[in-house]
Amino acid sequence: MSEPPHPRPAARRGTLRIYLGAAPGVGKTYAMLGEARRRSERGTDVVVGYLQRHGRPRTESLCEGLEEIPYRRYTHRGTVLDEMDTAAVLARRPAVAVVDELAHTNAPGSPHGKRWQDVEELLAAGIDVISTVNIQHLESLGDVVESITGVRQRETVPDAVVRRADQVELVDMSPQALRRRMAHGNIYPPDRIDAALSHYFRPGNLTALRELALLWTADRADEYLQQYREEHRISSPWRARERIVVGLTGGPEGHTLIRRAARMAAKGSGGEILAVHVSRADGLTGASPKELAAQRTLVEDLGGTYHHVLGDDVPQALLEFAHGVDATQIVLGSSRRRSWQYVLGPGVGAGVARGSGPDLDAHIVTHEHAAQGRGLPVARGARLGRARIAAGWATGLLGPCLLALVLAHLDTDLGLANDVLLFLLVTVVSALIGGLLPALASALTASLLLNYYFTPPVHDWTVSSARNLVAIVVFVAIAVAVASVVDLAARRTHQAARLRAESEILSVLAGSVLRGDDSLDALLERVRETFAMDSVALLEREDGRAGWSRVGGAGPAGPGTPPARPEDGEVDMPVGDRMTLVLSGRVLPAEDRRVLAAFAAQAARVLDRQRLLDEAERARELAEGNRIRTALLAAVSHDLRTPLAAIKAAVSSLRSDDVEWSAEDEADLLEAVEDGADRLDQLVGNLLDMSRLQTGTVTPLIRRTSLDEVVPKALAGVPPDSAVLDVAQSLPLVAVDPGLLERAVANVVENAVKYSPAGSPVVVRASALGERVEVRVVDRGPGVPDAEKGRIFAPFQRHGDAPRGTGVGLGLAVARGFAEAMGGTLEAEDTPGGGMTMVLTLRATEVARGP
Repeated sequence: MSEPPHPRPAARRGTLRIYLGAAPGVGKTYAMLGEARRRSERGTDVVVGYLQRHGRPRTESLCEGLEEIPYRRYTHRGTVLDEMDTAAVLARRPAVAVVDELAHTNAPGSPHGKRWQDVEELLAAGIDVISTVNIQHLESLGDVVESITGVRQRETVPDAVVRRADQVELVDMSPQALRRRMAHGNIYPPDRIDAALSHYFRPGNLTALRELALLWTADRADEYLQQYREEHRISSPWRARERIVVGLTGGPEGHTLIRRAARMAAKGSGGEILAVHVSRADGLTGASPKELAAQRTLVEDLGGTYHHVLGDDVPQALLEFAHGVDATQIVLGSSRRRSWQYVLGPGVGAGVARGSGPDLDAHIVTHEHAAQGRGLPVARGARLGRARIAAGWATGLLGPCLLALVLAHLDTDLGLANDVLLFLLVTVVSALIGGLLPALASALTASLLLNYYFTPPVHDWTVSSARNLVAIVVFVAIAVAVASVVDLAARRTHQAARLRAESEILSVLAGSVLRGDDSLDALLERVRETFAMDSVALLEREDGRAGWSRVGGAGPAGPGTPPARPEDGEVDMPVGDRMTLVLSGRVLPAEDRRVLAAFAAQAARVLDRQRLLDEAERARELAEGNRIRTALLAAVSHDLRTPLAAIKAAVSSLRSDDVEWSAEDEADLLEAVEDGADRLDQLVGNLLDMSRLQTGTVTPLIRRTSLDEVVPKALAGVPPDSAVLDVAQSLPLVAVDPGLLERAVANVVENAVKYSPAGSPVVVRASALGERVEVRVVDRGPGVPDAEKGRIFAPFQRHGDAPRGTGVGLGLAVARGFAEAMGGTLEAEDTPGGGMTMVLTLRATEVARGP
């Protein structure tokens, strides 16, 4: 054997490569050794500092040819423990050291308490390290893993240690493949396989651990990406994910905002997108109905919801909507206004950001249409708001006065015609800003000032020339005419905008009608959002004199909300003679009642549709009952007659005077009578239980119960050698009805015994997993295909070639019904190696913690 290389000076810190396992047994150690062999074959000096072999032949074969540093032995409480000899590895100074199980806790007396601390020392000495760790050993995930598996991990490694690794490679395997590896004995010895498959290696546990590993690795990839962008000075955002309320203007940027919100929502589990468009009552909107329709389709395709609300103050309406749905983030687009247009106000984005508060994050998303212009504002005459009207009056009254002062101090004489035109301009501006009345006031003020300051004789209220008098009169007429035309145009613009908003709302309503996707409460919530009400209720009465009853409502919970009588609300919209829609919060203008009437009619239709669906469901239940009764008659005519025929034949034989029966023969006939009576009692009992479940008359009496008191009684009806019981007394108590639990377990065990081959007893095992307790009934019978696992729990279903007379196919249906009545579940799984396992999950009254 050649001499090891001479020691190298530690000119740098070593690199750390970690193989992260999604679960035990996925092959991380195998992958680590494969990398070590590849490096060794390329001429790299590789040694094995520590390796956990687990007695696996394939692991042993990969170790061949790799130099292994002898372990250091420690004695603790009479047990000899092997640990990595860190000092020996440092003295050997290889280029690469293989160190398995990074989260391992060292034996007492070791230089470091944890193996990851040994690895840190190797890295500081310039030695590259290849190591392994499972996702459940990360310190930050300890509570999550415990809630999933019911086992608290005692050995953990700080997340920062793994995050500092130069490379982290995920080693993954599907739960089904991993369970097959376990069943074939490739992970644990045979005596531990059944327990592992029943507890830690359940399909649900493995799927959840796999998801944790994928999410953690994705976060690590995000860190690598951020580091890469910083190193390469990439400042433009590389969008990835997350979400909540999306403010849509109806402009072309809406698709960008929706997709951005969808990516943000994808960051968290259960993210939700709520797109909202606010229509101003004064018509201040550049919304395109075609764009809004396309954006609504996009939102719904991405799993979000679309909302349309009215509001004069758009930022406030958006904030109220966001707070009303408990939003955490709001996404808005950069303003499409040009720079000079900001003199008219800060814009919607700035208003939302300023008023969002600490619990609502506002995101302003840039897009290609930003700062490209939205057009000039136009006069809107009606519902201008107090600030707009005040500005119009100020312009109409102060504008002519300021103009008169400026013209009076000019040295040049512009002439009366030009003076009239300048005053006319001020009047038109006041009409554009404040409407008709400020313009009339401006015309009157301007005419008086023209007469006093600019019409000879000046500083006198008289007019010496008829032509000047005509000019003033014509000025007043033109000012009044222009103001009237501007005001009329503003009113028409307002009406058109309002009609457009109404058409958009009605279009959304019509779409929901055609799709039938709105429940009554969802529709009433839409009404509340649209009209900015506190609460909404749909009331109904039997006739004109009966009292009102509330059949649906929306709004915050509290006394008097939603309204219970028409007089409790500010708005009442009748729907026929027996129904009315009541809104509470504010009085609606008359023009809003047309849209409200459409909502009220739709609410009545939705209520009728729900009632029709309920009647259809009741009809389906009746049909199901008829089917069960038909099946029951078939069962009575076939399966129940078999034990009756056996009983009658045995009794008739005993009563016969023609035959002299021996004592043994009489005992056999009496046993046949007893067996037939027992089978008949079981069949009748299952039929009665199924009838109780179908009629909903099963009322469990839940109390704290110990499984070791109930489960043994359930096995009394099967032969003693056909079932093996493994229920520890240390299990937590469960919240069940003891009688129903006994019947459920008995039915499952009897079904398993029926299909188990001779000489292969059914195993009844119980275990605790966190806040639940499982009873597993394991058989080695023919099993059931995945496609048939749901059907075997249906009433009067028997799988395979079960012979007649073995039951009416109600045992598993009754068992599942009783389990669900107690708040538990009953599911079927494949038994590794063949057969089927029934898993009865119950609620524990105390949390069980693993070792």
